[in-house]
Amino acid sequence: MDTFRRLLFAITVFAVATLAFSLWRSGLSGYGLLNLVQGQPPGEETFTAPTTPKLDLGDMRVLSAMNDEFAKLSAAVLPSVVSINTKTLRRGQTAWHPFFGLVSGRPQVIPGLGSGAIISKEGHVITNYHVIADVSEVQVITNDNQKHNARILGASRERDIALLKIEGGKNNFPALSFADSDAAKVGQIVFAVGNPFGLSGTVTQGIISARDRHLSDSQMEYLQTDTVINPGNSGGPLVNIRGQMIGINVAIYRGDENVRAWQGVGLAVPANEAKGVIDAILAQTSKGATNAATGMGYLGLELSPETVAIDTGNSSPTIGAFITDLDTQSPSVVAGLAQGDVITDIHGRSFTSPRELLEIIRSLPPGTRTQVTIYRDNQLIKLPITIGARPDES
Repeated sequence: MDTFRRLLFAITVFAVATLAFSLWRSGLSGYGLLNLVQGQPPGEETFTAPTTPKLDLGDMRVLSAMNDEFAKLSAAVLPSVVSINTKTLRRGQTAWHPFFGLVSGRPQVIPGLGSGAIISKEGHVITNYHVIADVSEVQVITNDNQKHNARILGASRERDIALLKIEGGKNNFPALSFADSDAAKVGQIVFAVGNPFGLSGTVTQGIISARDRHLSDSQMEYLQTDTVINPGNSGGPLVNIRGQMIGINVAIYRGDENVRAWQGVGLAVPANEAKGVIDAILAQTSKGATNAATGMGYLGLELSPETVAIDTGNSSPTIGAFITDLDTQSPSVVAGLAQGDVITDIHGRSFTSPRELLEIIRSLPPGTRTQVTIYRDNQLIKLPITIGARPDES
């Protein structure tokens, strides 16, 4: 009798548990054990994907407009940006052979890559000097994947700028123009375009993080940017929102020598500096020079960033630049310039700002003999002066 009661109790508990599970499982979707017990065949897997985005473009008008404008700018700039492939021929090592004497090994061909920008419809291309330094062959690949041979017209090792010319006689290349880099502002939106790691047509967006305001012809000025710049970007343009080159990407910061990738700090040669080098190269090539290396003028000056207005008795004051420091044994010291002098013109040219004066000095070829006018002890003095070459170029 006890055995029967236990069996009946167990059956009752099982039935109640089964009923409770059935009621709970009936509210759930999918195929389960209960369906199998009931003899139901498994059905198809259900998948319901959303059909609408989370946000409507009408509610994101500013971001939508920026999205379209960034794409428009990239489409306008990319046809003018090129990849530069180089080959450097390195002589094989010479060794002594007991039967043949001195034997030279096979020459080694070392490939290189970089970026550049077309700056004339005739196919002039600006890039970095270090991209084409000591190479045996230069090939330019345009955005439409067309390969062109190119020759080096000239370069400035000091400023790391070079000018190439695409060969073939074509004169309808899409070109980029230079912006006024003196007007560049920290926080301004910029785009770096180039060929990082050989990935051509790459566009990254960021801002100008900082700019060097140290006015000296002894130190080079760079624009700092947080756009993603990696090996292969060298020589590519840094463009503003109008699609103009505000700089030429030249380097990345490497806080760790073992890290060669982007760390948030990139440097670009300001457009005005780069354009000055290009103008000097073109001036030399027009005189018949080929593959000319250009040097930038140097006096060893450091100037106050503020202009000085001098009352010389004329209807309007004369603009000058105040000398705050001079490099020891520099051309300026040799000529007799001193700290506290105010330069009013050089090489017969006046200027509107200390920065413009430095541009004039850098544009003069080393060795140029000219004249500088200074204001000292309440009088204008003219001094003969010879433009020098930067110490690291001599």
